[in-house]
Amino acid sequence: MLTGVNVAFIGGDARQIEVIKKCSELDANISLIGFNQLQSEYAGASKASLSEDVLQRLDALILPIVGTSEEGKVESIFSDKPIIFREEHIKNLPDDCVIYTGMAKNYLKELCSRHAKKLVQLLERDDVAIYNSIPTVEGAIMMAIQNTDVTLHGANVVILGLGRVGMSLARSLSAMGAHVRVGARKPADLARIYEMGLVPFHMNQLRYHVDDCDILFNTIPKMVVTSHIIAKMPHHTFILDLASKPGGVDFRFADKRGIKAKLAPGLPGIVAPKTAGVIIANVVTQLMMEQFEENQEGSSI
Repeated sequence: MLTGVNVAFIGGDARQIEVIKKCSELDANISLIGFNQLQSEYAGASKASLSEDVLQRLDALILPIVGTSEEGKVESIFSDKPIIFREEHIKNLPDDCVIYTGMAKNYLKELCSRHAKKLVQLLERDDVAIYNSIPTVEGAIMMAIQNTDVTLHGANVVILGLGRVGMSLARSLSAMGAHVRVGARKPADLARIYEMGLVPFHMNQLRYHVDDCDILFNTIPKMVVTSHIIAKMPHHTFILDLASKPGGVDFRFADKRGIKAKLAPGLPGIVAPKTAGVIIANVVTQLMMEQFEENQEGSSI
């Protein structure tokens, strides 16, 4: 339980609602900052401003999945006013207050570092990334079906990268009857691809594996699908880049060649915001309960 724990939410989207619900179920004291247009009410939750008296009593501060901009702006679909998280705000937080976010840009990282505040980036955790690979794969398959005129069964599919998303995607597409080839660099990853019954190839051999490609999925967040690679693809190839912005595809050249290519980061929050929110809610509340227990043990010594 989170009885007696003071938590503030600053901004966010539909995923944040699931985290608020979970904290409410666990009996936390909740302050909602940037939620003036939110119609629903939750037990133990009250709307508040980004004020000193609210910040000074917090055990945990929860920011949106995307954190802040490099100027400190916090996005919120529930607020009609801009929200800026500044240095003056972090100064008011207690020393043991933990800041949770999905990912953090340099602005937030440096702010927390200067003021010795613990920052937890949830999307860097293996458990969150693996759970998130499920809605990501479902969304990727949906987009592939929408943007091609062939079935996935029997399609020639190339996947780049065998990370959390790449592995889940390769397994799902293979089960659907696609002919799957997976590009990686690490010998262990190439061995795993072979063990999965798929066709492995080293990334430096990519140019030899795209001449009959129907769909290419990229999960590598650096430029790997260059103009030289795209030039070897059939015109009907569909490219879906699942890597974080700016992705790993030369979109300008793909467009010039008439090859359809889309960048689709953050699919969990787009195709399944409720599920994505539950994933974050379960992990962040577990971390807060562990933090609260540690703080109680420390204060009793």
